Amino acid sequence: MYLYILFSPSTNKYYTGISPNPGVRTTLHNSHHFKGAYTKIAVDWHIVLTKEFPTRRDAQFIESFIKRMKSKTFIQKIIENPVILDDILSKR
Repeated sequence: MYLYILFSPSTNKYYTGISPNPGVRTTLHNSHHFKGAYTKIAVDWHIVLTKEFPTRRDAQFIESFIKRMKSKTFIQKIIENPVILDDILSKR
């Protein structure tokens, strides 16, 4: 399972999610397939980070952790240094 982080230049916002296929999921976000989803605010989402995890549970844990942080700065640090995610997971 993959954790992915999307970025929209038009809104200057990030979105974090999990999927077995982030490329397909990004296309769905940009086509507004998910009604009422946060990503409906833009159509220019693109992947800035993907990281594979051995289990869905691990990917969900990291996704939840990132969303709880509610920090654009934290997301930017993860993009610059994805090893941070391994450290977070190892301390769980």
